[in-house]
Amino acid sequence: MSDTRQVHGPDEHPDAGPARASFMNVPGSPVETRRQLLVKIAWMLLWMIYLAYPVSRLLNGVHSTGALVLGWSCLAFFVAGYVLLVIFRSTEGMRPRACRVVVAMMVVLAIACAFVLGEAFLTLFIYTSVCVAIVTPARYALRALAGMAALIAAVGLLIHAGMDNIATFALSGFLSGVAMTGLQRLVATMRELREARAAVAHLAASEERLRLARDLHDLLGHSLSLITLKSELAGRFMDAGKDEAARAQVADIEQVARQSLIDVREAVTGFRRPTLPVELAAARTALAAAQVRLEAAPELVDSWPGLANEEAGALAWALREAVTNVVRHAEGATVCTVTADESWEGSGERYAVLEIVDDGQGPGKSQPGNGLSGLDERLALVGGRLETGPGERGRGFRVRASVPLRTVAAPEPEAGSSPKAGPR
Repeated sequence: MSDTRQVHGPDEHPDAGPARASFMNVPGSPVETRRQLLVKIAWMLLWMIYLAYPVSRLLNGVHSTGALVLGWSCLAFFVAGYVLLVIFRSTEGMRPRACRVVVAMMVVLAIACAFVLGEAFLTLFIYTSVCVAIVTPARYALRALAGMAALIAAVGLLIHAGMDNIATFALSGFLSGVAMTGLQRLVATMRELREARAAVAHLAASEERLRLARDLHDLLGHSLSLITLKSELAGRFMDAGKDEAARAQVADIEQVARQSLIDVREAVTGFRRPTLPVELAAARTALAAAQVRLEAAPELVDSWPGLANEEAGALAWALREAVTNVVRHAEGATVCTVTADESWEGSGERYAVLEIVDDGQGPGKSQPGNGLSGLDERLALVGGRLETGPGERGRGFRVRASVPLRTVAAPEPEAGSSPKAGPR
């Protein structure tokens, strides 16, 4: 991959992209570092603000010393169980049985605190409902949450809580659990989408390898068969003393071998030429690893179906180089947008335009590096051009690659030939 060290900052390390965004925790992504874990715990503790209601009851001085010790102890164990459930499920994983034990302990603590310390501690059931939604399989989640709502109502009635409070806590617990169930499904869907993108990129590479294998088989199979046949024929001529005929066959063998070498080089050159679908799939994977969201229309890869191979390859190189810049040098970038368009020049020539923009801090005063210089040369070879600079409102970095839109016409069938040729 080309070196683009100076595009977004000359002093930045090449691997700064993934490291810079490692503190982010995208829903569904596994926690891999301690910093990601701390961020996730901080977000989780933020929702603990609802515990202010039972804490205020403990601080009002209306309970005895024994009740206060019990209340603070139960509250500490409750929060510890909640935090441990999040930690172990986010890192190495907790067995389902252990998860159920922690949730059962939280249910017992919530019931005990509600009976001993009053209706203020019905708030604990909201967190318990969320944990029940986390550990319960999706097909049983609604029934489990309905059971939790019934339990909240039953405990509220037994401790003679107000009907308004009972309805509020029961409904809040049920809706919070339903929201967590939906989030769990969203997380699973995002994980499946990442796996599907990786599979698409792998299949695209496999398809390209199969294409190369087919081309080499077609090219070398015929050529090697012809070389073998002419070699046998040359040997027979030499045995018969027909030296001139043998030399003619050897000359044919040399010509066939040279042509085969040219064909193989052309096939390998086509294999090495990147394509937009493959590069777009690779871009999704690379940007996801750097915690940058790729925004590209699904029909992007089919924008110019008839574009010549050289021009299409140049645009694919532009996409690869721009994504490399975003991953390595786009400090603070969270979104990378890829758009396709067409433009007309004053001479009437039509151009295919590929634009890649990020929302990072921009290139600053640094000059384009070797990667963009090489890309400019690639585009110039096919009559295209490269434009770079800051994005809209001076933020981010924009790469705009343009190539002439010269479509490749399909060859017309020869006179007298069948429109559908059979296998050869």
